Amino acid sequence: MAIEVGTQAPDFVLRDNHGRTVRLSDLRGEKNVVLLFYPFAFTGVCTGELRELRDRLPDFVNEDTQLLAVSNDSIHTLRVFGDQEGLEFPLLSDFWPHGEASRAYGVFDEEKGCAVRGTFVIDKAGTVRWTVVNALSDARDLGDYLKALEAL
Repeated sequence: MAIEVGTQAPDFVLRDNHGRTVRLSDLRGEKNVVLLFYPFAFTGVCTGELRELRDRLPDFVNEDTQLLAVSNDSIHTLRVFGDQEGLEFPLLSDFWPHGEASRAYGVFDEEKGCAVRGTFVIDKAGTVRWTVVNALSDARDLGDYLKALEAL
């Protein structure tokens, strides 16, 4: 069960596709966060969603907002994926301990060993203000993210 709107967003420390450490708490007081969990790099729906974000990047990475995309892939896989797709936002690895951040947000599928499509809009105070969770095969609507960000 995904965490609910109004909940303080669980902090995490993950490495990105360039090996840099990213802490959610470092963004508190600075930026709103669109935290996007997706199953795996190089899969059809995931690639399509991340390409759409890439193509609309100024809406999601700017002076007020930071996009963070999390999968259970290794940082090495994410590096190749990000380079191949031209993704210029952090691709975070929830590889080890496997699924720890995904579990904290209630979006880890224990049977499949990966995150489901969970998205959380977190305000500058670190509070979850909007969320959606889709099945593995169902792409999300970026328009919904934008509406949630505009409401902050």
